[in-house]
Amino acid sequence: MAEGAAAPGTSSRAERDEARSRRAATGAPVRRSYGRGRPSVDERPPAPWGNFPLAELAVLVGIVLMIGAFPVGGKQGVVMFAAGLALGSLAGLEVSIREHFAGYRSHSSLLAGSIAVVTITVIALAAGEVYVPLLLAAGLAVFGLSFWSFRGAFKRRSGGIGFR
Repeated sequence: MAEGAAAPGTSSRAERDEARSRRAATGAPVRRSYGRGRPSVDERPPAPWGNFPLAELAVLVGIVLMIGAFPVGGKQGVVMFAAGLALGSLAGLEVSIREHFAGYRSHSSLLAGSIAVVTITVIALAAGEVYVPLLLAAGLAVFGLSFWSFRGAFKRRSGGIGFR
């Protein structure tokens, strides 16, 4: 092999940067299958509704509701604050689900925790008065099973990587 020549199948960083610049200059969209391989930082999974910033707007409305709850006060302020908190949380959860199942970033703990919280809430509301250690045990069991399932799903989607 000649001096300074790269090994077959490899390229220098300068060559990759130049190729990336050429692709950006042409404006051609980069298509990627999120089911295989590892997406790069620039290849976030697209939202199903296109470029419309729905999650960002939902977070903004949630923040406005939470801030607006303080001057309103009373029961209406509490409802506004809870609605803002729920709206912002749902927007963040949607982004986490999309990134997780595209193999972009692992959100196994967050998703398993949200399922555990929903499970605890449903049991507590359905059963009325429940022994707290029983609720915690149910929440931990659901969290563990969900975490294991979400981690496996992420490994399949990311090409075998357990977290990123």
